[in-house]
Amino acid sequence: MTRSERLYALIETLRRGGPHRAEDLAARFGVSLRTIYRDMETLSASGVPVEGTRGQGYRAKAGVTLPSLVLDEAELEVLHVALAVMGGAEDASLRDAAASLAAKIEEALPEEPGRRAEGFGLATYPFDAAARGAEHLPPLRAAIRARQKLRIRLAGGGGARVARPLKLDYWGRLWTAIVWDETAADFAEVRVDRIEELTVLPQLFVDEPGKRLADHHAARA
Repeated sequence: MTRSERLYALIETLRRGGPHRAEDLAARFGVSLRTIYRDMETLSASGVPVEGTRGQGYRAKAGVTLPSLVLDEAELEVLHVALAVMGGAEDASLRDAAASLAAKIEEALPEEPGRRAEGFGLATYPFDAAARGAEHLPPLRAAIRARQKLRIRLAGGGGARVARPLKLDYWGRLWTAIVWDETAADFAEVRVDRIEELTVLPQLFVDEPGKRLADHHAARA
């Protein structure tokens, strides 16, 4: 497992509740405690909402809103993708502006007793590349609303798959799509940034027992 794969696996673990002790995470992923500590620092620096409590472990923090402003998923998407793109721009003035905007948003985040809210700064490796999948979000949303099948090809090979898109999830800087994979006859969580090709197919789908979003949630409960 590469470091990038381990970081995304840690995100998935945190999404499923907690707390998770560093010792248990180290044993699960076959790495040292120091590596887990560094990984959690990277996740936090990249905007993934995690916190650690001595003697208990790591868990996902509750989401935060800006004062007098509640952001929905699309608005968060715009901010994070724009910061990710501009933070890596060749133009130094654009990079500086992205850093300045991130700092202003960070300063506006509410404080909680005993700690300062963190995590809206520019993304660090490997999340700086997550903006690559932004182009796929509009057709994914449209296909979910229209209940239209997709043909998806992911980076790394494995061939194309036909899938029923069920839901988009947002986690820190990572977008995933929950789908019923007709090729594998199973549910899958697809990282949007790993999609190389996405084609909306003319076929529609209807709810079928065992293939619905509710069935996916029940299987993970």
